[in-house]
Amino acid sequence: MERGLDTNVKKTRRKVFKAVAELAYNSEDLKSDIEALPYRLCSLEDSSDWENVYREREVYRERIRLALGMKLRPEDKPVSASSGVEESDVDEKYYEPPLMQVIPSACNACPENMYIVSDQCMGCVAHPCMEVCPQHAISMKNGKSHIDQDKCVHCGKCHSVCPYDAISHKRRPCADACGAGAIISDEFGRADIDRTACVSCGQCMVHCPFGAIADKSQIFQLIKALRSGKKVIAEAAPSFAGQFGGASSAQFKTALKQLGFFDVVETAIGADIGCMAEAEHYVKKVDSGELPFLLTSCCPSWMFLAKLFFPDTIDSISRELTPMVATARIIKEKHPDASVVFIGPCASKKLEASRRTVRSDVDFVITYEELLGIFDAKGIEPEKIEAEDTMQDATGAARGYGAAGGVSSAIEKCINEYYPGTEVKIEHVEGLAECKKILTMAQAGLKKGCLIEGMACPGGCLAGAGTNLAIPAAKKKLAEYQAEADRPLPEKD
Repeated sequence: MERGLDTNVKKTRRKVFKAVAELAYNSEDLKSDIEALPYRLCSLEDSSDWENVYREREVYRERIRLALGMKLRPEDKPVSASSGVEESDVDEKYYEPPLMQVIPSACNACPENMYIVSDQCMGCVAHPCMEVCPQHAISMKNGKSHIDQDKCVHCGKCHSVCPYDAISHKRRPCADACGAGAIISDEFGRADIDRTACVSCGQCMVHCPFGAIADKSQIFQLIKALRSGKKVIAEAAPSFAGQFGGASSAQFKTALKQLGFFDVVETAIGADIGCMAEAEHYVKKVDSGELPFLLTSCCPSWMFLAKLFFPDTIDSISRELTPMVATARIIKEKHPDASVVFIGPCASKKLEASRRTVRSDVDFVITYEELLGIFDAKGIEPEKIEAEDTMQDATGAARGYGAAGGVSSAIEKCINEYYPGTEVKIEHVEGLAECKKILTMAQAGLKKGCLIEGMACPGGCLAGAGTNLAIPAAKKKLAEYQAEADRPLPEKD
């Protein structure tokens, strides 16, 4: 599905985030307000996305629960929409896996993998579809081709030879978008997620045309923290550029301060630390021959994929902290009493922040899509406010981390600048399917001496599951933001 389109699914998600943010700001009887919310969001007159208002409200109930950071309700027990909300009515709460969830009432049980004959079949005399079928699954019925689904092995040969393009390949959009092969079916034919394979990139969520896959949010708890008087500091990923209308970085920072943030810094300052460290790591470990190759560490889903499916590559994953974690630690060294909020495009950062193996120092993760809901709730339009502050912390190289190829490019530039004469072999891939291919080659010894950057989302971070902007436009805005940096590269200590 084309990214950046303002579809009904996007509008519904934004409406829910706004409504949940309003609950956090205004509710005096949270349970009652949650129970009433589906009726307010979906009236009898306005219902249009589903075949009836009752199913639509049921979907809203589950969306509201996930936006509150709660789990879905069981299908076989009578549980109210507000059940268990006491655990979410707090100002500090980590994400609890699973992050990505299929809303059963919203799933359309799309065909997993099926070839069907459409009404465009002309019933031609040549019938090449029949001739190429290795299973003899195609016959002529009433002058049209017919596929016996029990015999079909989904090879696609009939599809490729039909002169009228009358044979259609039906696939689940969520499964097509999942390069990890984590989308399976439940007993009712609905989509389900194999937790042993999912790396929480969120691409299934953004490609489902029914909006049947959603992730949990911390917007309610974040607003509670902001209202409590706590010192809350935001770190913004570089891909925020362009995500909020035409707002400049200064307007964006001012808008966040109007929400109650104590300060706003660039996550790219952590990327500056990271690209210098990984440049040194490459020179000392890979160029010397101690390691066969180096895998970048900034994309959590890329790292999860490597550890899950290619355990032999674990020693080659950079040990450097991700920009999100490095920046959070810088913030907490200066403000040990502060709560840190990562604002970015990424769904899997939510789980990275809550993992226990490496202390993240990140208390909240909010996507651009979720933040837009908070701005809506407060009536703030970042592109229209008068800027009162600036963000000029990071280099152009570090800001480039937001686009595919930007990480390896920054590291390569640092190597060329500070380790002249070192030959750098760069590989960068985007999308989990391509990530799996290059990890297969690396594990087989075909990428020796390479610095390999992997990005789970096609396009890089600016194409993450929590973004608001079409990818080409986001890439242009990020390049403009890069050009505004005071320095092109970080300085070597």
